[in-house]
Amino acid sequence: MYLAPVHRMAQHTQVDAPAGVLYGLIADALRWPVFLPPTLHVEQLEFDGEWERLRMWVTANGEVRSWTTRRVLDPVAHRVDFRQEVLPRPVTSMGGSWTVEPRGPERSLVTLRNDFAVSDNARADVDWVKRATTANSRAALTNLRLLAERWRRLDDLVLSFEDTVFVDAPVEPVYGFLHRFGDRPDAVPGAGRIDITEQAPGVQLMTVELPGPDGSIRTTESVRIGFPHAARIVYKDVLDTEQPALLAAHTGEWSVEPGAPGTGVTVVARHHAVLDEDAVRARYGDGPHAVRLARQALRTRLARQSGRALRLAKEHAECVPARGA
Repeated sequence: MYLAPVHRMAQHTQVDAPAGVLYGLIADALRWPVFLPPTLHVEQLEFDGEWERLRMWVTANGEVRSWTTRRVLDPVAHRVDFRQEVLPRPVTSMGGSWTVEPRGPERSLVTLRNDFAVSDNARADVDWVKRATTANSRAALTNLRLLAERWRRLDDLVLSFEDTVFVDAPVEPVYGFLHRFGDRPDAVPGAGRIDITEQAPGVQLMTVELPGPDGSIRTTESVRIGFPHAARIVYKDVLDTEQPALLAAHTGEWSVEPGAPGTGVTVVARHHAVLDEDAVRARYGDGPHAVRLARQALRTRLARQSGRALRLAKEHAECVPARGA
C-alpha cells in the first residue's frame, strides 16, 4: 500500500508580550474569526477542558475550505496540538502545534508547526497546500503579534454587542429574507448594488458597491455561512477597497430565535469588531477617552446598518401570508 510522504513546515515570530497572553489568544479559537484573518468561523462541537473538537471555516488561496479538527490544550506548557479529523480533498492528513516559549517577562517566541500529506503526493496539490499554509500561518502570526503586543489595551479595542427585533411571524420567512439579502437593494443604506453568489453549499459571497463622496465606487465583500436548521447566518468582512475608519476586523451573526409556538420570533443581530488603534489615534487622539469615543462611534454605525436589515426582515415576514391561510 502506498503511503504519501508527510510534508513538514514551521514558522516563528518574536512577540513583546507574556507567554500566558499569547497562549490565551491561541487557545480561544472561538474568537479567531475576529482575531486572525484567515479564519471565517469556528463552531465548538465538544470540549472537556483539556481537549476540544472544532468545525472551522477558513480561506485558503482565495477559496473557502472547512474541516473538523481536534485540539489538545496544555496551559502549563503553553502548547496547543491539533489534528484534523474530517479533511477536504485532496488532503489526507494534516496537523501540527502552537507553542509559546517565554524569552523574558514580556517577550515570547511563538512557533506554528504544520504537517500534511496529500493523495498520491501530487505535485500540484502539495504546492497548493504549501502556499495556503504559508500564507495563512504568516497572516495568523502577524495578527497574533499585533494583538498580543496590545494586551493591556485589548479589552478596550474589542467591541461586541447585539440588537434585537420581535417579528410576529414564523422562522422560515425571516430566515429566508436574511438568506436572500441581495433581493432588496435597499437592505444596505446607499448601496448601488448587492450581489450574493453561492461559493459552496451553505457558503455565500456577498458583494456590495457603495458610492464614495468623490464619485468613486467602494466595494466590500463578506463571506456568509448559513445554518438553516438553526436559523443562523454568520459572516465576516473579508474585503473593503476603502477600509472604513476605526474598523480593523468585523464579524457578525443573524439569528432567528423562536418563542413559544404561535408567539413569533426574535431576530438578533450580533457584532464582534476590533478597533484600528492607529485610526482611533488619528481621529480622536490618545488615551481612554479617545477609545471610548471611537467605540461609541463604531457601535452607532454598525447598529445603524444592521438595524435597517432588521426592520426590513420584520416588514417582509409580517407581510408573508401564513401557511394554510
